[in-house]
Amino acid sequence: MKPGLTLGQRAQLNWTVDASMVITLGSDSRATVFSTPNMILLMERAAREVLRPWLEHGEESVGIDVNIQHLSGAGMGSSVTGVAVVTLIDGRHVQFDVEAWAGDRLLGKGTHRRAVVPVSRLIENLEKFSGQKSLSHMKTNTGPLPNLPTLRVEINNRICTVTLNRPASLNAVNVQMTADIEQLVGWLLGHEQDVRVVLLTGAGRAFCAGDDVKELRSLDEATARDLSLRQAAMYLAFEQLPQPVIAVINGDTFGGGCIAALAADIRIACHSARFGMPEIHLGWPPGYGIAQLSALIGKSRALEMCLMGDPISAQTALQWGLVNEVVPEGMLPRRAQQLAARMLQMPAEALRMTKRLVHLDEGIQPKVAHRADTEAYIRCLMLPDAQEGLAAFAEKRNPKFSGQ
Repeated sequence: MKPGLTLGQRAQLNWTVDASMVITLGSDSRATVFSTPNMILLMERAAREVLRPWLEHGEESVGIDVNIQHLSGAGMGSSVTGVAVVTLIDGRHVQFDVEAWAGDRLLGKGTHRRAVVPVSRLIENLEKFSGQKSLSHMKTNTGPLPNLPTLRVEINNRICTVTLNRPASLNAVNVQMTADIEQLVGWLLGHEQDVRVVLLTGAGRAFCAGDDVKELRSLDEATARDLSLRQAAMYLAFEQLPQPVIAVINGDTFGGGCIAALAADIRIACHSARFGMPEIHLGWPPGYGIAQLSALIGKSRALEMCLMGDPISAQTALQWGLVNEVVPEGMLPRRAQQLAARMLQMPAEALRMTKRLVHLDEGIQPKVAHRADTEAYIRCLMLPDAQEGLAAFAEKRNPKFSGQ
C-alpha cells in the first residue's frame, strides 16, 4: 500500500437505480425500491474508490466489516450517491464513515472497514475453497521460452508470432496444445518488455478447427470437464496479457478456434476464412465463450451461429463485427506486421493500460459464464446424442439424433 492516505480523504460514487438494484415489496409494483444490499454495495464501492489510488500493483481492497442503517427509500430511475470518508487507518486496515443519498435525502449511513491485501492471496483462497482454478492460474515465467511441441513461436523486433502448428488436424486444440498455450501465456506475462505485440495464426489451410473431437472420445467426464475449464481460462487469460493480441485468421475458424480468435484484441482475416460454432451438430452446446461471442456480435447473431451451427464467410463476419478487417490472403501476413509495427510506435504503458481498462469495463459476467457453459456441455456430452455425434464424426457421416 502506497504512503499518503490521510484521515478525512473521501470519494463519492453516483449510480442510477435500475431493475437489477431494486426489490418489490408486498407484491405491489408501486413499492419497488432500491434494495438494502445494493445500497450497502454502493457505499462499499465508494470506500473502494477512496483506496484505489493508494494501491500498489497486485493489491486490492476487500470489505471485512459493515454496519449500516437503512433510513429511507428510492425508486427505480433515481440518482443515488454513495459517500465514504476515511476515519481510521490501522496499517493495512482502513475504516470509513459511509452514507447514501438520493438528492438531499439521506437513504442510509454507517461504518465500513476494508483491508488491503495481495490479489494473489485472494486467488489462492478462492482456489482452495472452490476447488476451481482462477483465470490467472497460469504462472508467470520470466525465464527462457519452454519447449512447445504444438506451437511455433518467432520473435522479431519485439513482435511475437505464434503459429498453432497441427496442420494435419487443422490445428485442432488437444490436451498437448492446451498445455502449450498455457505455458506460452505464462511466458508472455513474464516478458512484457521483450515482447510488445503478439500475432496469433495457424499453420496450413486453417486457423483453428476447434477442440480435437477425435481425442475427446477418449476422455472421461472429469477429464473433459477439467479440460474445458482450462481452455476457457486460457483464452480469457489473453485479456490479462500486457501485450495486445492480433488474431491473423488464415482459414477456417470453428468452435474453440472461433473463441480463440474472439479472445484476441483485434482480428484480421483473409477472404477465404470461415467462422462457425458447429458444436450443435455434434450433440452439445459450446463449452465456453458464449458470453464473449454475444458481447461481440449481439445475442441474436450469437444465437444464429450457435443454434444453426453453420459457418459464415469472412465478409459476413466483418459485417457482424466479428472481425475488424478482411484482406486478400496474400496480404494477410504483411497487414498483420503493419498493425503490429504501428502498435510498437505507441507509448508502451498507455497501450497496456488501455487494453486493461477496456477489458475491465466489460464487467464480471463474461469472465464467469464459462462455468455454466461447461456444465451444460458436459451434461450433453454424456447423453446418447453426443455419443452418436462423436461416432458420426469419426465415421464421416451425418448423425442421427434422437429427435430426428
